[in-house]
Amino acid sequence: MGDYKISNKGTTALFHNKFFEALTRTHFLVPIVLYTVTAIVIVNYTLYINMDAPWRMVYFIPLGIFSFSFVEYLIHRFLFHFEPKTEKQQLVKYKIHGVHHEYPRDKDRLAMPPVISICIALVFYGIFKLIMGDLVLYFFPGFLLGYCVYLFIHYSVHRFAPPRNFLKILWTHHALHHYKDENSYFGVSVPMWDYVFGTVPEKK
Repeated sequence: MGDYKISNKGTTALFHNKFFEALTRTHFLVPIVLYTVTAIVIVNYTLYINMDAPWRMVYFIPLGIFSFSFVEYLIHRFLFHFEPKTEKQQLVKYKIHGVHHEYPRDKDRLAMPPVISICIALVFYGIFKLIMGDLVLYFFPGFLLGYCVYLFIHYSVHRFAPPRNFLKILWTHHALHHYKDENSYFGVSVPMWDYVFGTVPEKK
């Protein structure tokens, strides 16, 4: 586990400056609405310029949603949980993700602030544009919707009691990451990736 004590109540400030501190917080619905609307705009634009778009979107949008779950796993495992080698790196790790592990029920930090996520989304759009060319217009709406699905799941598992159905595995899987072993169980929206890449500890 980390070098901090888990608190299921309260919060903490990351910056003394009120403006910068405000940028570290957001209601989870803000990015969900933002990226859902963006996805709808891209879909409508693509349909307007290309009559063949509906057929391509039938498989590109689900592919984008599924692809986000893989990217989510990689970011969570290798960026959010990188191994710091200096005190400055430890501070950076705490500010980008450690604070969430210390205060896992802080509802204002259950989603990445839009200022940061917009910049990251633009980077991914650029990467996919280089790889796919104009096909990015079919793929990227699904990728954004995949992020929205992740946000909804992440917020739900931290704020609500687990349901009495098959979805309970999402609550259990993420709870094990927070309260048992933060170096395992990295998949949030699709726990399958942990089994694929061996980040589920063997049962003793």
